[in-house]
Amino acid sequence: MPFRPSHRQLEYLVTVGETGHFGEAAKRCNVSQPTLSVQLSLLEKQLGVTLIDRMPGQVTPTPVGAEIIAAAKVILNGLDEIRVLATGSKANLGGAIRLGVAPSFGPYFLPYLLPPLHRQYPELKIYIREDRPRQLERAVLEGETDCGVGPVPIQEPDLVSEIICRERIFLGVPATHPLADRKAVEMAALKGMRLMTLGRGHRLLDDVRKLSEMSGAVLAEDYEGSSLDALRQMVSIEMGLSLFPELYVRSEFSEDENIRLLTISDWAGTRDIAFFWRRSSARGSHFAALAKLGAEVANGLFERGPNVVG
Repeated sequence: MPFRPSHRQLEYLVTVGETGHFGEAAKRCNVSQPTLSVQLSLLEKQLGVTLIDRMPGQVTPTPVGAEIIAAAKVILNGLDEIRVLATGSKANLGGAIRLGVAPSFGPYFLPYLLPPLHRQYPELKIYIREDRPRQLERAVLEGETDCGVGPVPIQEPDLVSEIICRERIFLGVPATHPLADRKAVEMAALKGMRLMTLGRGHRLLDDVRKLSEMSGAVLAEDYEGSSLDALRQMVSIEMGLSLFPELYVRSEFSEDENIRLLTISDWAGTRDIAFFWRRSSARGSHFAALAKLGAEVANGLFERGPNVVG
């Protein structure tokens, strides 16, 4: 029978890769450092490759070691899924779900999603991680996160995406701006104007960049917002214009804002929001149930239901 690494060996390897230190990895795995070191050396001997470069005070994965660590994470996550499936088999959604949320949507949607979710599935535990959409997609693909919710992943065949809503995007301008007295403008009105956006890894950056190219507006290369709140503050002090998603507007804008919100009549100012998970996940039916509930909640929040186009 060909050699197969043990669960513990893979766990040790992944933990060393995450910590970069044998001692810290041993603490996390609740074993002695010699035990962990011996098992990793044995794993290297059995595989016939060097997985870890050992340097004084620091260890780093070799190129092949990094690839094996990535594969080991998927394997370990699959074993966790088996345990969760067994635990939750009696109640459809059970056990725990590590849910990743995009910061431009999740914080404003979860207050509506979590109460009915806990009512329907009281045994389910949700662990929430907030990160930029591209990082969330990577985390889901690598098994660090079970399921994500945010802008639909672009051209990722290894992910399943279920759209739950179509969210409008508004143009925010200072209350003193020449466009502030309008309810809608055409793209041509933005020519030469300064557009600010979130930093790299956010899909809103892509939206603003496309709008800038189409309208002749100027993308503010000298400013990358860390959050929608930061963008809102910058617009309110007349540093430029920006785009704001509908649910954020509903949650955070008030009547006395120093910002006016407009629509752009000749621009498709919307974005699709979806739950997404690994196509290979054994818990696909669980995540589909979660997405179904999310669509029901979103349908109550937005004028249009889920999956409506045009």
